[in-house]
Order: sequence, then structure tokens, then C-alpha cells
Amino acid sequence: MTHHRPQEPDVAELAAAVAAGSRHAVATGLNWIDDRRPGMHRRAGELLSRLSQDRFAGDGHIIGLTGPPGVGKSTLSAALIRHWLHEGRSVGVLAVDPSSPISGGALLGDRLRMLAGNDDPRVFIRSLANRGDYGGLSAEVWPMSLVMQAAFDIVLIETVGVGQREIDVASFSDTTCFVLQPQSGDTIQFLKAGIMEVPDVVVVNKADLGIAWQKTVADLAGAIGIAGADDIWVPPVVPTSAAAQTGIADLAHGLADHRAWLVAHGRLAPKRLGFAADWVLKRLDQEFGRRGLARLGGEAAVRAEVAASPTTAFEQLDRFSERLGAATPATR
Repeated sequence: MTHHRPQEPDVAELAAAVAAGSRHAVATGLNWIDDRRPGMHRRAGELLSRLSQDRFAGDGHIIGLTGPPGVGKSTLSAALIRHWLHEGRSVGVLAVDPSSPISGGALLGDRLRMLAGNDDPRVFIRSLANRGDYGGLSAEVWPMSLVMQAAFDIVLIETVGVGQREIDVASFSDTTCFVLQPQSGDTIQFLKAGIMEVPDVVVVNKADLGIAWQKTVADLAGAIGIAGADDIWVPPVVPTSAAAQTGIADLAHGLADHRAWLVAHGRLAPKRLGFAADWVLKRLDQEFGRRGLARLGGEAAVRAEVAASPTTAFEQLDRFSERLGAATPATR
């Protein structure tokens, strides 16, 4: 008996369904981006090109949630989702899990679904293995976030818990939220390592553990500094207890305040335009290494070309790759 693969939906129809918030359409779009069969890369690029470019520039809110292992990121994410739903917002979640050394699949795929109670049609949760990607994010996260951004009010990216390597989330999020807990022995190390330059909001979770959180909050606030010029954002330090459901509204307001600050200072749209260049550069470096980037004129030249091009990042990546031809990936 001959088995026929189901026909893929029309790109224009799928884009319209994604924009209407169809969870099935969103799932199909994400599958296209994750599909490595010949031709699917092109179809995924066509889908992104048909989704609203105006929305990509200024609508919604992309939030990256990161921090060391064991600080309660998934529980905190679930509490935030419930808060946003109560406010009438829709939420798309990309949960980037550690990769299985055997299957390459996500190990913690159902955890956030169980915590959040994924029965509401306004919530869509996609688990994605990081596949060993340095920086804590899979290469597919940014284009997947664009599909979700077209369908949901808020896109939440929860990254794999690998500590100081969780830097990439700042390259693809409007607002980066760094989570730690009281008496975290790594806190000072994070400060010294410069990771505290990355987050826009800092959370001290598990504040119900005792007065130790007060010292942690004070230490962090002192390290971050006090407000300076009007055009400098000073990250707030927010104590929360996801288990006790305290501080969640304060955290949601802090995240919203940062987005409002970006808009007020004209920084949201330029920041999002930079996401495309960051993604293209990361993919080129993975494929061809530093020597490949040098052949294209260096990082600055690639950024300028991406910014000047009206095509999608997928199309631009293809163009750069064709220029490099059959170059052998360089040793980094």
C-alpha cells in the first residue's frame, strides 16, 4: 500500500490562520521552522514574510526568562501566565529544555504545561530542545518567536538552566528577566562575570524562605546602582514567591514598565530590527566560523546589509551562505 504524506497547507492561508491566533496554525508554523527536510526552510521563510512586519516592529512583548538551575523559573513562568490570562492577555511560550543525550529531544517538555494548566485557548506552550547550542538557546528560537508574536500578546522564552551561559536570550528578547534565589552562592560571581549587565528586570524568587532574601535584594540593588540619566534603564529588583503567589503582579508590572520605557525612548523597533542581524550572525558563525564572517566583510558589514535589506532573515541567511559557497566551516 502506498502512503501519501498529508499535503502542506497554503502559505498565505497558514499565515492568516496564525495571525487569527489559531493554535493549530501556530503549531504547524513552528513545525515548518523546525523541519530540516529539503524545501521546508524556504517555506518557513515564505511564512515569515507573509506575517505582519508592522507587528514585528512594534506590537506585543517578547520576554526572556533566564537564571541558574533550581531557582523556580518554570513555577514562576506558570504564575506569570495565570496573571496575564487574568488580565485578558494571550501568551505563547517557548520552553527551551536541555537536550537528551540519546534522542536530542526535550527532557522537561510537560513540566510547564502541568504547572500552568494548559487548557486555555489563549495559551500555547512549545517545548524545544537546545540541542547543545552554546548560549542556552536553540537556533530556531528567534524565528519561532516571530510566529508566536504574530498570534499572541506576550511571547515568553524560558531558557535552559545553564547559569552564566544564558546570554543569548538577551539578543532575542525585548525584556530579559534574570531569576535567582536567596543565599545563592553564585550571586557575587554573576556580578563579577558581568552577567548582571544583561537583565532588564532581576527577580529574587523563593522570598518565602526567610529574611535571607532581604540581604540578597539589598546586595543586588546596590550592585545595580541608582537611577541616573533619563535615558538609562535601571533594572528593578523584585522579590517573589511563585509557591506563595506573592510578588507576581509586581513582576508583571516591572516587565511592562520596561517595555513602556523602550517605546517612550524609541528603542523597541530598533532593538527588534537588531534581532534579525544577531540571528543571521549566529547562524553564519555556526556554519562557517569566524573565517566565513571575515570573508563577508566582518560582523559590522553583515549587520549593515541585514538592516538595509527588505527581505526576511531566512532569505538573507541563504544569500550569505550562497556567497560563501561550499566553504568548509572554519575552526573557531
